[in-house]
Amino acid sequence: MSRNFGLGSRVMADAGRMALDRAADRGEVSFSTAATQADRWAIFSAWLKAEGINRMEHITRETVTAYGQGLAAQVRAGELAPATAQNYVSAVNSVMALATKGQWQSVSPTKECGIEQRSSIRAEVPGAIDRARYGNALNQVRGQLGVRAAAVVELARELGLRSKEGSLLDARVALAQAERTGLVDISEGTKGGLERTVPITTPSQMHTLQRAAQAQGEARAVMPPSTSWKEWREGTLRDAREIVQSRTQGGLHDLRSAYACDRYETMTGHMAPCAGGQIRDRGSDQVAREEIAQELGHGRAEVVAAYVGAR
Repeated sequence: MSRNFGLGSRVMADAGRMALDRAADRGEVSFSTAATQADRWAIFSAWLKAEGINRMEHITRETVTAYGQGLAAQVRAGELAPATAQNYVSAVNSVMALATKGQWQSVSPTKECGIEQRSSIRAEVPGAIDRARYGNALNQVRGQLGVRAAAVVELARELGLRSKEGSLLDARVALAQAERTGLVDISEGTKGGLERTVPITTPSQMHTLQRAAQAQGEARAVMPPSTSWKEWREGTLRDAREIVQSRTQGGLHDLRSAYACDRYETMTGHMAPCAGGQIRDRGSDQVAREEIAQELGHGRAEVVAAYVGAR
């Protein structure tokens, strides 16, 4: 049998995508599901390559479990939502089942990988919505880890950026765009490569961009130019998460929730449901959720419940 179970490509990411496309052609999955799972499989393929695995035939249940355990660590650090991590593992199971014609024994994202189960609906207010607690965390990050790490924390809280997006942002370009148009384009480090535009509506956002640009200096991004993303994520950013967690009881992902709650209150005139707000008008609630979903880089308004609470 040829490489990658004879799926038609020697590249694992492409082979998995081909298997999913054929499943969609047969009506086994929708084309949108196939596309989504192909993107998740590509992330796994990149991880495999870094681990020295270049053939699908060499993927074992132990391999997938190790991958899932790494995702579980990111969930515990607040970098990844539990549902997202579980979906990544499920996509791997789906592709391997197709590749092996049903012989693959699925790996449980929760039982075997240790990815915690949580409701996708936020029930508690994010700690970073308290400006005093958030400020203490930010000052500690700046004092102990430096201005670049502090910039990533601020970009998460004030612009709703993921840690990778904030790290790879060219803050000088972003600042110039914000001053010129009142908007910032986010294109580097985005989930699934989906670009988006974040509105700049408050002075604190402009101050955040100014500090980030100053921290960046002559480099091309906020993170240090001599450091790889993996080194930055597993070193300084991990330390920053721990500081934010200790001060606000939430990781960097919670900073995005605090941003979403602020935006929700601005757009609806009342606090987010997770902060005790009562929905007064379901129409304005839906409009706010759709806008926040776009600003956070999500495709569906339903996802916003994980940031601001239930409808």
